[in-house]
Amino acid sequence: MGLFRRRKRTGAESRDRVAERADLEHLENFVRTRRGVEAYLEPRTTVTETTVMLIADDGEWTRRRVGSPEEARRWAHGLAIPIYDVRLMGYPQRMRDYNERRKRRPELF
Repeated sequence: MGLFRRRKRTGAESRDRVAERADLEHLENFVRTRRGVEAYLEPRTTVTETTVMLIADDGEWTRRRVGSPEEARRWAHGLAIPIYDVRLMGYPQRMRDYNERRKRRPELF
């Protein structure tokens, strides 16, 4: 009967969409319009593909999908911005401070 058999997975499958050119364009626009932007590489999970979080000097941030960690590094180096692995570095305090300011005074954002 096989009622309790598990299906075999054929590799890691993500339920998320893949990165598109619009994602990179959004990130590039963020870099052009903010000061002191740094990139933080976020690993692929079972839910989302590899993502890059950009954080400006005031803590404002944005996140989009990228094709792979290597592609993200090439992209960041091409724009001359630093890129960090979030698993090693964590997120900067200025991002948490920005999120707290947004919670306290949403009318300003």
